[in-house]
Amino acid sequence: MKKLKFKGIKLLILVGIIFILLAIFDSTHIGMIANKFSHMLYKVAPIFTLVILLTAIINYFLKPKQIMKHFGKDAGKMSTVYALIGGVLSHGPMYAWYPMLDDMRRHGLRDGLIATFMYGRAIKLPLLPFMIAMFGLGFTIILNLYIILFAILQGMAIDRLMKK
Repeated sequence: MKKLKFKGIKLLILVGIIFILLAIFDSTHIGMIANKFSHMLYKVAPIFTLVILLTAIINYFLKPKQIMKHFGKDAGKMSTVYALIGGVLSHGPMYAWYPMLDDMRRHGLRDGLIATFMYGRAIKLPLLPFMIAMFGLGFTIILNLYIILFAILQGMAIDRLMKK
């Protein structure tokens, strides 16, 4: 059985110590901090749950070798398209996706595809109608084409730079 590693344990301990010190020396702000934390947790918990479930489903039904033939070192040009589409379709805060991307990277996901995924997240499908209403169809199309182009170019640049 694999031993679990808790990343960020030092940061968690440091934050806990700061919170305790704040409670001792400035207890008036504890309620506000706890309220903000619970509000943030309420907003982030669904996407974390989704990412954990998605990762579990992928790990259960698909073996890393099956996935990595589409995203690994020997994957073709379609891997860039898949990463871009995944970025466009993904929702929630980017940091919620870090654990899954890290897991896939450890199984061979190219750094350039991670960059392409992250850039692709700049396109928000639910907001496109609002963007068209505010800036017009032409601007929206050109901007999104630039985002797509530079997502691909940035992924290629990262792959080249990481090889050196």
